[in-house]
Amino acid sequence: MSGEPSVLAFCGGVGGAKLALGLRAVVPAGELAIVVNTGDDFDHLGLRICPDLDTVLYTLAGIANADTGWGRAGETWQFMAELARYGGPDWFALGDRDLALHVERTRRLAGGESLQRVVADVARRLGVDAQLWPMTDDPVRTIIATTEGLLPFQEYFVRRRCEPAVRSVTFSGAERARARPEALAALRSAALRAVVICPSNPWLSVDPILALPEIRAALGATAAPVVAVTPLIGGRAVKGPAAKLMAELGIEVSTIPIARHYAGLIDGFVLDEVDAADAARIDVPTLAAPTLMRSLEDRVALARRVLAFCESLAAAEPAARAARRTGS
Repeated sequence: MSGEPSVLAFCGGVGGAKLALGLRAVVPAGELAIVVNTGDDFDHLGLRICPDLDTVLYTLAGIANADTGWGRAGETWQFMAELARYGGPDWFALGDRDLALHVERTRRLAGGESLQRVVADVARRLGVDAQLWPMTDDPVRTIIATTEGLLPFQEYFVRRRCEPAVRSVTFSGAERARARPEALAALRSAALRAVVICPSNPWLSVDPILALPEIRAALGATAAPVVAVTPLIGGRAVKGPAAKLMAELGIEVSTIPIARHYAGLIDGFVLDEVDAADAARIDVPTLAAPTLMRSLEDRVALARRVLAFCESLAAAEPAARAARRTGS
C-alpha cells in the first residue's frame, strides 16, 4: 500500500490505538497512515518485542484483547507457564498467539529486513488497510530516570508497574535516528488534510516520536492542521501513568499543560467536555467533546469530531495558523 495519506496520526499504545481504530472507520481505505512509537521496543528472551506497534496492529486487525486493549483476543498462556516452571523471567507476559509474531519478526530482522517492511507485510496479511509506519527503523529507547535509578521503559512500566517516582525521561538514540521517509513525505504532501496526535501519553508515547529531529521539524512546517487529543479526563488518565508522571515531574495534572507541551506544533486541542473550562487557559483553538472511548461507536464519533475540527482549522487563514505555531 503506497498511496499518499490524507490523514496522518501519531500514536502510542492502548489509548492511541482506540482513536486510530475510529479514524480507520471514517477515513477512506488507504488514506490513513499511522506513525507509531518504537521507544518502548526491547529485546526479551532473544526476541524483538514492539509493544505499541503490535497493539495498534492487533487493534486495527480486530484481534486485540478487548479487556486489556493489548495482546491477542482468545490468548492462551502455556508458554509462560512452562517458562516459569523452568525458572525463566516471566514478568513480561507473552501469549502463545502473540509469541508467533515476535518469533517471526525477530527472524526476519536478523535476515536483514527492515522493521517497516516486516510491519507492512504483517499488516497486509492481517487485512489492515491503513499504512503503519514505525517512527524509525533505528534503535531509540525510552529511559526513565527514577528515585531508584535509571530504568529501561519496560522495566519501569511492566516489571515495576510504574511504582518508582519519575524524575525525567530521555530517549537514547533519538538524536541520531532517521525518521521513516514515508512520514516525512506525508507531512510535506499537499494531499495531507489532517494530522492527529492521538490520546497517548505525551511524555512516554508521543515524545519519543517528536524527539526525532526530522519529525519535529516536518510537523512544525506541515501545511495541514495539527490537532492533539487529551489523554486526561477530569485530571485522571483513562489508562496508564500519565497523571502520576505529571505529578512527579511537578506538572499541574490537567489538560492545560498537555496542550502547552505541544506548543509550536499544534493548531488545535481536543479536551473532554468535563474539562471545557480549561479552554480559557489554552492558547490554541479548542474543541470540547466526549473523549472516553468505551465502544467502537465512541471511537468513531470522536474521530469524526476530530476530523471536522481539523477541517474548520484548515479553513482559517494560513497566516493565523503559522502565527500560532511560532507564538507570534
